[in-house]
Amino acid sequence: MQEVMSERSSASVRRLQTAILRSVSRSFYLSIRFLPAPLRDPVALAYLLARTTDTVADTPRISGTLRAETLQTLSKAIQGKASRSVVVDLVASFAPLQQHTAERTLVESLPDCLEWLDHLDISDRVDVRALLEKITQGQMLDLKCFGDTAEIAALPTAADLDEYTFLVAGCVGEFWTRLGFRHIRKFARLPEDEMLALGKGYGMGLQLVNILRDAGSDLEAGRCYFPEDELTSARLTPSQILSEPERFQPIYRNWVDKAERDLECGIQYSRAIRNRRVAAATVLPGLIGARTLALLREAGATALHRKIKVSRREVREIIARLALTFAVGSKFAAMFERFLR
Repeated sequence: MQEVMSERSSASVRRLQTAILRSVSRSFYLSIRFLPAPLRDPVALAYLLARTTDTVADTPRISGTLRAETLQTLSKAIQGKASRSVVVDLVASFAPLQQHTAERTLVESLPDCLEWLDHLDISDRVDVRALLEKITQGQMLDLKCFGDTAEIAALPTAADLDEYTFLVAGCVGEFWTRLGFRHIRKFARLPEDEMLALGKGYGMGLQLVNILRDAGSDLEAGRCYFPEDELTSARLTPSQILSEPERFQPIYRNWVDKAERDLECGIQYSRAIRNRRVAAATVLPGLIGARTLALLREAGATALHRKIKVSRREVREIIARLALTFAVGSKFAAMFERFLR
């Protein structure tokens, strides 16, 4: 049975739902605001926990080995298998290492997140923990491949990239689907198995957009998510991508096209959702992703040397168009095509 929160705990949750969430995610915070109450808590908490594990995995001032060990400890804490003192020690060790105030505050908020998790409905708690287990598995794979290499390392094959995007994001689409069918009456016009497949593809597409957008900075940090076998076929090494971006463009464009196809799964998924608020929350990241792909195509080879990001003005425009349609699913495909061009 779900326990009743104390007044202090309730205040902590409100802070996590607003100030903390807003500080670490611009677009996802907007999506969560669309959601009806039964979905808002598990989705927001899952996002905050995933961002915390990601922050630990990406802490640059310590070795990959230590990050992996700490990530395992954090995973145990999320699964309810670590003591409070272990969590306190983890926060004390990692919070000061964060260069950005928002991420330091997020790590410091870990005890409040774990207390919130303990108060979730048991089915939601099980799903959040299962989701975070997959996400941390993906982050561990990332550290194993890219942790402490002196040269730029690459994922071996397209199958490895697919596995990675599923573990860190495709599983989120499945999580969203399970919550929707549990909490929203007549959630979708399609059966659950079809929605799970579409949600998985949508999540993988959103992560692929992130990889494409951040490719330049990732390469500078020694990480290449583009398959080594494709680079070898093009007679390229990961270290040559930044110096010879034109030669890399055919591979890059193929993955941009793949991301577009995956985002189309999100449009089908969103159109199938009956609840308009949930449909709007679901489609928003896909529309922002579509606009990001358009900017990447426009930038061409220079995308690897520039920060490509949808402006706040454009995000507001997308939200305004969603509001004007009242989240009518039949309009989503046209909006998607508009933002892709």
